[in-house]
Amino acid sequence: MIETIRKLGLFGIGAWALTEEKINAIAKELVEKGEINKEEGKKFVRELIDEQKKQKEEIEKRISEKVKETFSKAKTETKEEIERLERKIDKLEEAIEKLSK
Repeated sequence: MIETIRKLGLFGIGAWALTEEKINAIAKELVEKGEINKEEGKKFVRELIDEQKKQKEEIEKRISEKVKETFSKAKTETKEEIERLERKIDKLEEAIEKLSK
């Protein structure tokens, strides 16, 4: 069944992009054309919905990882900026102290 899906090019557009309604419509069309029987149509729908869920989970995982990576990087950059500003303040305090003597 997965081979039939591949032949249709559905993996090319991504199963995640299809609604369950569209998946059922595709299966119905295949049954009507005689390319698959009703049982194969049901299996097709189940497999494509399962694939859709897997792709959705993978996309969510990648997005989550990217968000964590971005926040981690921003946090590091912010910490480095704070440390740089603290050093600059220390130097300014030293300069003020020297001027007041």
